[in-house]
Amino acid sequence: MSLYQTPMVNDDDLATCVSCGLCLPHCPTYRVTGEETRSPRGRIAIIKNVQDNGGRYDHESAAMLNSCIQCRGCEPACPSGVPYGRIISGAREALVEQGLSPAKQSMSFALRSGLKILNRPRLLSFLGRIMAALQSLHLIPQRLSLGPLPVRLGKRLTSSIAAPDVWIFTGCVMDVWMRETHRNTAALVEASGHTFAVPDERGRCCGALHQHAGFTADARKMALQVMETMPGDGIVLVNSAGCGAALKEYGDLLGTEQAHHFAARVRDIHEWLEPKMLDLVARRGPIMAVSHSRIVLQDPCHLRHVQKTHGAAQRILQHVAEVVPVDDDGLCCGAGGAFSMLEPTLARQVRDRKAEAIKNVCDGQILVVASANPGCAMFLGQSGFDVQHPIDIVAKALGLSESSSESRGS
Repeated sequence: MSLYQTPMVNDDDLATCVSCGLCLPHCPTYRVTGEETRSPRGRIAIIKNVQDNGGRYDHESAAMLNSCIQCRGCEPACPSGVPYGRIISGAREALVEQGLSPAKQSMSFALRSGLKILNRPRLLSFLGRIMAALQSLHLIPQRLSLGPLPVRLGKRLTSSIAAPDVWIFTGCVMDVWMRETHRNTAALVEASGHTFAVPDERGRCCGALHQHAGFTADARKMALQVMETMPGDGIVLVNSAGCGAALKEYGDLLGTEQAHHFAARVRDIHEWLEPKMLDLVARRGPIMAVSHSRIVLQDPCHLRHVQKTHGAAQRILQHVAEVVPVDDDGLCCGAGGAFSMLEPTLARQVRDRKAEAIKNVCDGQILVVASANPGCAMFLGQSGFDVQHPIDIVAKALGLSESSSESRGS
């Protein structure tokens, strides 16, 4: 028997749901469809029914479960503490084992191929350049839901320090399209008086997208690789909300003491940086003018609902600009990792609600939108927003980013 062989969905987890319905207003797919089967309560009812009647899903029930963005906005709203993330992950794993892929048949091969590429950083970088070039020629299909891609990736973050104070997890998608954010993260770490190192190529993908899609065995293999590449007791810093949430749940994913120890080392970059900001601002001198003095902050779901550290992003940004929060209680933007590609119509409906909420707080002005997740940034970028990572905004304001250095030198 495998070390990880457990029931797909624990009956005790399912029993925690009392069908009160308080989750419904916090579910983005329920909000746009009004369908009970596209709500957390409805999906849990489907899973209960299947497990009570032989454990086999059909295509209709699979479609309802696969339409979940996995934003987990229902969890903090639930008075019974239903572990919805664990429940839907187990159900997705069961679907894959039963041959019911999260993608439609025409997209299934593409999904599996894309997930395999995520763990091959050199190939991913090569394909990233090609996709950016194709996008500049308007040859990228709209259904891929990609925001503006950089044609020039810049240098990859490296370090030769053997025993660093902190590890900077670079990830897969972030390391292709948001390398400047990694370099700015490193600049802030060093300005705070700490040394850093990065994992080698074996630890470049956290496995979050694989787990969301139900390929849990692959996610576990990647988790083990990630842990091996960042040994010791040093803090593991993550600047991608989705990756950070995944790394913080390695203990649950693997169920080992080693994994729980590793998960306890993980910090979102904003929660780590927040207590250091006053000193940084004092030592760096006058704040440079950022592109906009008012910034709209979009909370990525996995930063708000899973890591519960979204407040730190707002507090560090307040040192350099006026922060305007979106008044929608953190409702999802619709990106959801690969969700926007697998369920493009539903994803766009969810995004339209988020875009409207952002516009409502802009008062007719064109403001920068700050978001700490690559999927959210790309997807919202398609709506015409100038989306920047909070770390990039802070590093530029403190004169630590490459772009701010160029501005000072000109």
